[in-house]
Amino acid sequence: MTIRHIFAAIILAIAPYATHAAEPVDSTDYDADPYFILTGEADAAIAEQNWPEAAARLADAIAVRPDAATNPLLINNLATVYTYMGLDSLALATYDRALEAAPSMVTTRLGRGKLLLRMGRDIDAFHEFDSVLDIDSLSTDACYYHGMIALYAGNREMAEHDFDVMHRVAPQAYDTALALATLYSLTGRDRQAIPYLEKLIEADPSAEFFASLAGCHLALGDLTEASAVITRGMKSFPDDPELYYYRAWLNRDRYRLDDAREDARKAIDLGASPIKVNELFNK
Repeated sequence: MTIRHIFAAIILAIAPYATHAAEPVDSTDYDADPYFILTGEADAAIAEQNWPEAAARLADAIAVRPDAATNPLLINNLATVYTYMGLDSLALATYDRALEAAPSMVTTRLGRGKLLLRMGRDIDAFHEFDSVLDIDSLSTDACYYHGMIALYAGNREMAEHDFDVMHRVAPQAYDTALALATLYSLTGRDRQAIPYLEKLIEADPSAEFFASLAGCHLALGDLTEASAVITRGMKSFPDDPELYYYRAWLNRDRYRLDDAREDARKAIDLGASPIKVNELFNK
């Protein structure tokens, strides 16, 4: 999805939450109106990922018509542009400004929550996603982040609830597969995690997913399946430490101890935790 499409989606998503009556458009000359000229220039800058130019044009448009009903949308977009620029504090203040004008804008609250996560303010982010779910209990974006924070905080019951909503609302979505794969892997339900990890690999064949899938097969004692996954993963990621770790585990369980120790050494050289790797040989 292009940046232009992303911002088009943002506007469509926010529109139902605008708090002002729509402005009449039948008498507006869009080609001559500075407000629409500036927003058009902002759109063009966004499409080119020229964030400073986009921010300047959005700010100008808002200043030209400070009472425009669509300004909450522009302010939200401005906050998002600031996040791309790495101006987190300014982005947060701008999201707050958008919410002052339209407190029920789900897209703005989601953007604010994601920014808070990036800033390391997990508790504040959790509360922001909580507020989204108060407005829209079926928001899969909010459920994903809310559930992930809950899961890593040890609240499995809450995570299960959030991910169940995702499974009901968007069973084929990538984020649903990622959420359930993470949940099942972290809670020892390896067989349940496998189909979701396979789906993730099909969509995004990353080293992390290959390693996680190999780990599930090894935990279940499925050595042939684990070997096939590790081999596939190493073809694309020959220097991934986790894949060497799992191959060391595989070779240990196949009683190929010299090969296992060589893979363990390689895993450590590539950055795997020595404590974690060496535990393979203490079992």
